[in-house]
Amino acid sequence: MQYVRLGASGLEVSRICLGTLTFGSTAWRPWMLDEAAARPLFRRAVDLGINFFDTADTYSGGESEAITGRLLREMFPGARREEAVVATKVYNPVDMAFDGTDAASFRRRPNCDGLGRKRIFHAVDASLRRLGTDYIDLYQVHRFDAATPLEETLEALHDLVKAGKVRYLGASSMWAWQFAKMQQVAREHGWTRFVSMQNHHNLVYREEEREMIPLCRDQGVALLPWSPLGRGFLASPPNADGAAASARAGADATTRRFYGSDADLQVRERLRALAARKDVSPATLAYAWLLHKGVTSPIAGASKTSHIDEAVAAIHVTLTAEDIAALEQPYVPRAVLGHA
Repeated sequence: MQYVRLGASGLEVSRICLGTLTFGSTAWRPWMLDEAAARPLFRRAVDLGINFFDTADTYSGGESEAITGRLLREMFPGARREEAVVATKVYNPVDMAFDGTDAASFRRRPNCDGLGRKRIFHAVDASLRRLGTDYIDLYQVHRFDAATPLEETLEALHDLVKAGKVRYLGASSMWAWQFAKMQQVAREHGWTRFVSMQNHHNLVYREEEREMIPLCRDQGVALLPWSPLGRGFLASPPNADGAAASARAGADATTRRFYGSDADLQVRERLRALAARKDVSPATLAYAWLLHKGVTSPIAGASKTSHIDEAVAAIHVTLTAEDIAALEQPYVPRAVLGHA
């Protein structure tokens, strides 16, 4: 395993981060893995040197955090907790009835989502309890909250750092101007700034290369892309309708809404052809492309131990400028996806 600093911070993370969205209860989404099924994946990640684990309070109504916490304590006991980097997020509601795909039928409750001071203080304590730890290494705002004053959000986050509950702050998908404004307001008040951005970025979604990624590179902010395989689309074999062939994709309307255009299919075919020539899997090559694009640590989801092996193998793949150009050539600009 290789380790790098998280942006301009002093925090060391593995070049691959294990995402735990797949850990939880099938009552939330049908493709979730319970603790027994998640354990061998977590063990494989640790054995391969992964020390960076990403979850969110909203995943499976908090059950993902609970499973992640129990497995972390099992595999990083006692003083070894120092080695592990635990990341979670705050913004969305923590409710088994809310899966992010059927928001119209969800009954919103006051102060149970967003980035207000009351919500953040309650959420961090709840996450700490579920994770079974006394601090969170990287606390990320899951989305931008236009309904709450920035000063309220940023001061509350800073207070968590000063209280020792959180070590570093990160953010996730939003417009570049919003992230720049948050960083500037924090700087003006002497509050803790964000050291990472977890954004939507992969071979079939590259709109972040216009504004957000150049901003982060200029400011020394780490890039931690979510959906590095396009929710499995890039790793799936071709079929009649272009959808990914996986249990998750079959039950995941988001995959079908985000990916599957003619241009996406061409990119996937280029990926498969180059992967065959290099004798690696398409998934490994898709991760390698991200690592060659200046990404700090892609968030690798997994439902099999082989998925973790494929992600880690990307660290050792070398791509030429011609390889990268061939993979990127079919891409067609598209509408922004993932900020909501």
